[in-house]
Amino acid sequence: MSTARDDILRGIRAALGREGLDSKTRAKLEERLENPSAYDRPPVDKDLVRSFETKLTAVQGGFTRTTEERLMNTIGECLDRHDLDRTFVASPALKHLSWPGDWMVTFGASEGSDKAAVTPCFLAVAETGGVVMLSGPDTPTSLNFLPEFHIVLVRAEQLVRHVEDVWPRLRAIGAPPRAVNFVTGPSKTADVEQTIQYGAHGPRSLDVIFIEQGT
Repeated sequence: MSTARDDILRGIRAALGREGLDSKTRAKLEERLENPSAYDRPPVDKDLVRSFETKLTAVQGGFTRTTEERLMNTIGECLDRHDLDRTFVASPALKHLSWPGDWMVTFGASEGSDKAAVTPCFLAVAETGGVVMLSGPDTPTSLNFLPEFHIVLVRAEQLVRHVEDVWPRLRAIGAPPRAVNFVTGPSKTADVEQTIQYGAHGPRSLDVIFIEQGT
């Protein structure tokens, strides 16, 4: 059954003299689809951590380096900078961490009343300063957008150079998640009298804690 779209495309092919493809041309097209050439990518500093930090802080994101041993201290310092107490929600994926006993940490999705959230990420992109978040039972998407303050843990091995580097890593995990979110800096808008307002559509603060390898 022909559709209007089919008719239009057929007319274009006829006008271009491409009504049918010979086997050689079709084979070339199929080969290009199977092995696409890489697009030109913008240069990125060889020091990927420095590039990531520069891009992130340029959009008012926070960046702190730490080690595994100092992670809890660093999270606490980050909370202190925003005058927050030790009551917050975290991704179930982070239950295995050694949380201080006097911290009131709940694990799960956010209902919108949580002041702060601590989450892992899937990857971080040096080219943009953004973090890549995957939805799932252990990483609820609501934590990325509902709390006012968002703290993201990034490990050294999760840092990639370009946005294009995300997709092979995503395909390698098998079945794709329902949602993939790229988050770069805190939420902001200039719709109101052309004045930047933070927290318009999500957290008004995004802090990345970069966990370096080694001690």
